[in-house]
Amino acid sequence: MKLFDAPTPDYTAAVDDAITSRHSMRAYLPREVSRADLEGLLQVAARAPSGTNTQPWQVHVLTGAAKQRLADRITDAYLDPEQHAEHHEEYAYYPSEWVSPYIDRRRKVGWDLYGLLGIGKADKLRMQAQHARNYQFFDAPVGLIFTIDRVMEKGSWLDYGMFLQNVMVAARARGLHTCPQAAFTQFHKLIEEELQLKPAQMVVCGMALGYADPVAVENSLVTERAPLQDFVRFLDQ
Repeated sequence: MKLFDAPTPDYTAAVDDAITSRHSMRAYLPREVSRADLEGLLQVAARAPSGTNTQPWQVHVLTGAAKQRLADRITDAYLDPEQHAEHHEEYAYYPSEWVSPYIDRRRKVGWDLYGLLGIGKADKLRMQAQHARNYQFFDAPVGLIFTIDRVMEKGSWLDYGMFLQNVMVAARARGLHTCPQAAFTQFHKLIEEELQLKPAQMVVCGMALGYADPVAVENSLVTERAPLQDFVRFLDQ
């Protein structure tokens, strides 16, 4: 579609489908993602808006041995209580005090996932094992680590969110799925070492990317969204 053309029904449906078909996938096929697709979707994602066109995003694309090295190193640290205790998030992703409706939504998605996997509330070991799959990028063939320069402020983090959404939507347009992962932020020191990040660079999050396993039960989880009236006000006077 050209810049000033009105959207056609087919175009609208394609964009809407790319957005609404996106949900976090936690199991992937061992199918390689082409370099052309990776470069293409990241180039498209870079059209995200940013204040005064600062474009604060930095992407580290991990595949093969490079991905596995980082995944194994973080998984080992997560599963070892002594090592785990040494690692802490560098920024607060979640609130320090939970209130409704946010805590209710958080609990529901957790128990919905565990319910699909047959993990009971008292089964701490299986919960831990499932959480550890985060650090293997859920076996996706591609792991993405996103960083930002520490000098950037909150506005750039808002811009970054738009870029991340673009990555996920552009992935859907290519038949790929994703899972954005804040879990990686706890192990930012290991990521900094393994990726040889500069001191100015700060880890924002990770993301699994690949072809979703259609028979994995965890991939059937589609989270609910609040109805429009819960979060929208229309003001006309």
